[in-house]
Amino acid sequence: MVDLAWCKRQVRGISLIEEKKHLSESYLKESWDSFQTCLKIEGKWRVVTGYYSCYNAFYSVLMRCGIKSEIHDCSIKLMSLFDFIDEDILFIQKLKKKRINAQYYLKEVKLEEINKVKSFVSKCERILEDLNNEKIKEIREKLR
Repeated sequence: MVDLAWCKRQVRGISLIEEKKHLSESYLKESWDSFQTCLKIEGKWRVVTGYYSCYNAFYSVLMRCGIKSEIHDCSIKLMSLFDFIDEDILFIQKLKKKRINAQYYLKEVKLEEINKVKSFVSKCERILEDLNNEKIKEIREKLR
């Protein structure tokens, strides 16, 4: 796994930007849309949409805080700044690996944890609801 110092040095890595509440809302909507699609399909695309449902939900949290990261491993590394437990982080890491195996290596993978996807997205939504200016400032300071 990557570390934050490396991520902050990368061109597409972690950077602080203006808070993007409208993008945060769009990413969360996209996350729920992907989840609905995930429920309707099978095979590798279920894994892909399940992963992006989770990733976009978390990215909505980052956008709300004004944190940009175009490297997925770097984004996932930021989960430790929020109310995620190790199990949540491990879940999205494993889901990312399944997505990569399905998309790039054409391996047969299955998404059996559909309820975990929904729980993860719901947790991101709760984190968003609990964010306030003070918490956002605190998180941004940790990244400076």
